[in-house]
Amino acid sequence: MKRLMPLLALFLLPQAGMADSIEELKSLLRETLTARARFAQIVLDKDLKVLQQSVGNMAFARPGRFRWEYEKPYLQVIVGDGARLWIYDSDLNQVTVRRLEGALGSSPAALLAGSNEIERSYTLSKAGTEGGLNWLEAVPKARDTVFESIRLGFSKTGLEAMELRDQFGQVTVIKFSAMERNEELPADLFKFSPPAGADVISE
Repeated sequence: MKRLMPLLALFLLPQAGMADSIEELKSLLRETLTARARFAQIVLDKDLKVLQQSVGNMAFARPGRFRWEYEKPYLQVIVGDGARLWIYDSDLNQVTVRRLEGALGSSPAALLAGSNEIERSYTLSKAGTEGGLNWLEAVPKARDTVFESIRLGFSKTGLEAMELRDQFGQVTVIKFSAMERNEELPADLFKFSPPAGADVISE
């Protein structure tokens, strides 16, 4: 399950400059209702050794509806339909379903796809400029979260990267391309029906 958690990071594209990363994030939450993009993801261990690389597509419609789909190296799909969270693992031919609210908690999905009042759940701070990006750090206030910290990197054109550090010292780096913001998305994109023959586990 741990390898699935970075899937829940939902990403937006603000029309902002390189001024204040905290204000950029707040503006991003206010102004973005839908988004979709390609992503490339790398998972590093605590010594920054590459453990896994993957690519895929993501889309969301605030609040609470999203789709995160891995294409390589394995097919996995995570869908939030507004009420439930569906996780499909093609290798196992298994679907896990749970209540969306309880599943998200203080996850990155809750940070970006939920309420605009993010400072109720996160302590925000500026993290300087690095690699040509203006960084923001968000630290969950709750103690029982998977991630210790989340960093978001903004360029002049919007959110370009995200770094998630978990409690085991692993770092997930996600970079985005071909981002589209506030486009109309088909409603069935955020619906999921288990494939025929798949094992369905409710939690």
